[in-house]
Amino acid sequence: MDRRELLLAAAAAPLSLGLASKGFARPNGGFPLVFVTADLDAHVAVVDPGTARVLSRIPTLAWPRSIETVGTTALVAHTELGRLSLVDAGTLRVRSVVGGLGAPRYTAARGSLAYVTDSARGELVTVDVRAGSIVSRVRVPGPARHVTTTPDGRAIWAALGSTARQIAVLDARRPRRPRLVRTLTPPFLAHDVVAAPDGEHVWVTSGDARRIAVFGRASRRPLELIDAHAPPQHVAFVGGRAVVASGDDGTLRVHRLDGTLLHEERVPVGSYNVSFGGSRVVTPSLTRGTVALLDARGRVRAVRRIARAAHDACVVTAT
Repeated sequence: MDRRELLLAAAAAPLSLGLASKGFARPNGGFPLVFVTADLDAHVAVVDPGTARVLSRIPTLAWPRSIETVGTTALVAHTELGRLSLVDAGTLRVRSVVGGLGAPRYTAARGSLAYVTDSARGELVTVDVRAGSIVSRVRVPGPARHVTTTPDGRAIWAALGSTARQIAVLDARRPRRPRLVRTLTPPFLAHDVVAAPDGEHVWVTSGDARRIAVFGRASRRPLELIDAHAPPQHVAFVGGRAVVASGDDGTLRVHRLDGTLLHEERVPVGSYNVSFGGSRVVTPSLTRGTVALLDARGRVRAVRRIARAAHDACVVTAT
């Protein structure tokens, strides 16, 4: 154990006790934590989901960009380095680093597997997070970026770029070895792709227009187009509602699954990515270095500046 690991291990125990004493403990002994990537400062900030106070900072390799929950692990993509850091929520440390990628971008989880887009190599890479190893790669016809799995885990959608002319659809019925089955052309240049919790629809946001397209999981054309704020937009689902963040406008909008707008909230400009977990909607600001925490109805409860830049966030359960 090196000096950094020793310090992190020493910090983890009192942190866990402190959180439990403040009411974060759940019946199963777990409590939610917000992990935020500070990409200019080479660490992941551990944030209190109620107050946005920084509880700890986990040193990582340089340029931690996207972050996604895979069980009790957070997978961090270091795009410039071609590596992934696997951060354990229980010990608050990096437990392993996975190499062998070109430019890893975003991740979708299925059980202990992670599907990571590699934009440099035009691949979707399957990672066994428990083993800390790559188990398969599949070529896709473009620089894969945002990615999602359907709730049943049988299909994966990936946007082939940040302003993508095509979206790749993969069959994941063999979860360790997904295969490309088709592509589709959205009605604009696509950015984010997120499967809805109903299992039947996928929301596709735009990288160049104030629109969102809702596709059926088997359709080639959108079933519905929804008005949106400035691109690029990102989506997270909270129960039966869609939360859409527009970082350039500094807004977060809440929609019913039929597209009806329910609520709109101001958030710091640069709040592009958005996620949900532990009863909190989380949106970090890339330009302001803040993290905004909202309740499940999309109302701001706390905003805190945590770093020079805050690229992405996820909610994990520590035990």
